[in-house]
Amino acid sequence: MRQRDVLVVYFDGVQSLDVTGPVEVFTGAARGAPGAYRIRTASLDGGPVRTSSGLTLTPDLALADAPAPHTLLVPGGDGTRAPDPRLTDWLRTHAPLARRKVSVCSGALLLAEAGLLDGRRATTHWNLCDTLARRYPAVHVEADPIYVRDGDVATSAGVTAGIDLALALVEEDLGRDLALTVARHLVVFLRRPGNQTQFSAQLAVQTAERRPLRDVQQWISENPSADLSVDALAGRAGLSPRHFARAFRDEVGMTPGRYADRVRLEAARRRLEDTPDGVEEVARHCGYGTPEAMRRAFVRHLGSGPAEYRRRFQPARPAL
Repeated sequence: MRQRDVLVVYFDGVQSLDVTGPVEVFTGAARGAPGAYRIRTASLDGGPVRTSSGLTLTPDLALADAPAPHTLLVPGGDGTRAPDPRLTDWLRTHAPLARRKVSVCSGALLLAEAGLLDGRRATTHWNLCDTLARRYPAVHVEADPIYVRDGDVATSAGVTAGIDLALALVEEDLGRDLALTVARHLVVFLRRPGNQTQFSAQLAVQTAERRPLRDVQQWISENPSADLSVDALAGRAGLSPRHFARAFRDEVGMTPGRYADRVRLEAARRRLEDTPDGVEEVARHCGYGTPEAMRRAFVRHLGSGPAEYRRRFQPARPAL
């Protein structure tokens, strides 16, 4: 089996989970397929670094001594805010030699500073997408996905999204069954596809200030199959439909109809992931009039139909 070298870049202020999440994925894959990956870590001078949470990480070697890897992993963390120019210089010169360039969270800022994302699609932590787009206008920033692949460069959203991206790379290298086995061993219940949004419906929007509107938000989440028309929801809030629609949009940041659509899509996703229910039953339970209506919603927002979405989450077969 061909061995793939994975080189992880260390720097002061690195986010420890950005490092350990993907490393655990590649290490788990190497246990299942001995010799598949060799993981090495490197800092500028080969010395220990202090993470953003105060942990100390000791690298294997200095970046200057690191041979070109198959996969170069650039994590994020507070240290990306004002990076050492020597680090970005090293990335600018040496990263193109790697077969695959990968960033986690704000590590995308380091790749962008080194010019490696120019003309490419990329993502990062939702709170930094505007910063990435503003500082580096040549980068095509996509704020919604948990990870983005563009040629030999892959960027992921905040922290745990690095695990999802690493699992996708393992699947690409070694097959889907091994990737799902690693996910199960890490107690990552679901291996999320890259086009899945960084947010749940509730996290993606504001919480209403007024109690009746907050109660309606909660009720929608608990009853996706109910009548979620403006008239019905306004009645629950004790407001006129016109007043309710305006107040909901002002306080939540989107119309009641759009919020209900997001909640229904998330409910359907979870039911496909968690239960053996058929598509027709899921559609009925989540408030879609027909399976076709649910299919159109999945294709529009997730890029695949319900059956394909569920296929991604079938449990790995137990070893005999």
